[in-house]
Amino acid sequence: MLVRAGAGIEGDRYYDTRDEPGQNITFIEAEEIEAFAAAHDQSADFSSAGRNIVTRGVRLNNLVGREFGIGNLRFRGVELCEPCLGFGEALASPSLAPAQVVRYWVHRAGLRANALTSGTLSVGAAFDSAA
Repeated sequence: MLVRAGAGIEGDRYYDTRDEPGQNITFIEAEEIEAFAAAHDQSADFSSAGRNIVTRGVRLNNLVGREFGIGNLRFRGVELCEPCLGFGEALASPSLAPAQVVRYWVHRAGLRANALTSGTLSVGAAFDSAA
């Protein structure tokens, strides 16, 4: 996927949108999706959370206010990407109301970040959390 500094991922619905801080790109931890699925007897669907990038082995909450890299690209963590009603509805089930989903995901739903450099982001690219 092609990432543009200050704009995000080309083709994304939020590309070049600046309505909210850190709207360029969003990240979520695979481990959090898997934990939610296991706790609620669901399958782990990484796309259902609606975040741009799924990471593994990275504590995203620690990256608020910090610069980090993925492959040859640089990002700055802006704020936690807290769950909204749409997020709750996407992960709800007959036995789990959207409001319950939102409560579960508070402080676990990912990270909003700004793209600092432009380039191609590839699946499996190395993550560098050094500032």
